[in-house]
Amino acid sequence: MSDFATLPAGRPLRVVQVGAGGMGRNWLRTIAASSETELVGVVDLNLETARAALAELAAGLPEGGASTESVVLGQSVAEVAERAGADAVVNVTVPAAHRAVNEEALFAGLPVLCEKPAAPTVAEALRQAAAARSAGQLLMISQSRRYFAALDALAREVGHLGEIGTVDCGFFKAPHFGGFREEMDHVLLVDMAVHHFDAARRIIGSDPVSVYCEEHNPGWSWYRGAANASAVFEFDGGARLVYTGSWCAPGAETSWNGQWRVSAERGTALWDGDHAPTVHVPGEGGEPTEAAVEPREQEIAGALAEFVDCLRTGREPQSEAVHNVRSLAMVEAAVASAESGQRVRIDGVLAASLREALAAEDRPAVRAELERLTAGAAVV
Repeated sequence: MSDFATLPAGRPLRVVQVGAGGMGRNWLRTIAASSETELVGVVDLNLETARAALAELAAGLPEGGASTESVVLGQSVAEVAERAGADAVVNVTVPAAHRAVNEEALFAGLPVLCEKPAAPTVAEALRQAAAARSAGQLLMISQSRRYFAALDALAREVGHLGEIGTVDCGFFKAPHFGGFREEMDHVLLVDMAVHHFDAARRIIGSDPVSVYCEEHNPGWSWYRGAANASAVFEFDGGARLVYTGSWCAPGAETSWNGQWRVSAERGTALWDGDHAPTVHVPGEGGEPTEAAVEPREQEIAGALAEFVDCLRTGREPQSEAVHNVRSLAMVEAAVASAESGQRVRIDGVLAASLREALAAEDRPAVRAELERLTAGAAVV
């Protein structure tokens, strides 16, 4: 049985979206395009931004199809959700606003699909996970880069290769975002590497144990914070993830998913991040073979589809908030290692974050859930 309330099938899920900026507009199109969801409300502190996003969405809808005329606008999640008769919330606000939005929705009796990361810190993410369990609602984090058909194929093939020795992931891009990213501390680790760390958890199929990480910022970098990072993670069972990434690497750029090599007991799997992975098992014909890729909804459409399915069936999603915390802990541990020059244990980060969360939380029901997480070793 699931730990969250489920919703009946038979009609599209009525969704309120919070946040109508750049990424929010992508989500609006995705919600409108799905036959499983109906956009019924948009929340934004700037109502003009919300109106402009809806107008842009309406202009792109096919004639005679869905309309945005009845979509409710407002600045309060609970109020818009009540007026719109919503079933669920999609949170596309900035990370610093995630907890306030998520908890308002959860305690109003609404499940939430929230953009990654769950929060700026692991402690805040744990408080949200505990709040969701206290409210009896699903809080799912949209780790959108888990949802690639080729990644499904890679994970499946790696499962046939026996014990994993080393997973190498290289990520090299040169985006000029402008705005907040170019002023962030630890920009690559905090804003992008969580996708690759989370994908590694899926590929390896076990939990991270520790990390040693170094960061640096090349002289030509247009970022204030470190745009380059190199990290070695140890996982349960002994596998290593060797990660090398750069956000100021012009020329011969990799996929946004990175470039992967998995070296295992019975062979090697390669993935360029975009196309079907290839597998080389010595003694089986001698030549690499291309893995079969089964079509599916991808990226944020994949996350939305899983969210809806889990609310219908009670199945636990891949990135349910309490389990997604370990991906965020990998980032926090990597940052701590880069700052200290020391190897950092993931469980140490989680234990310290649970203590911080308990110290900050004053709601008895949420504190009780945090204590259960500690006592039951669900996270640490």
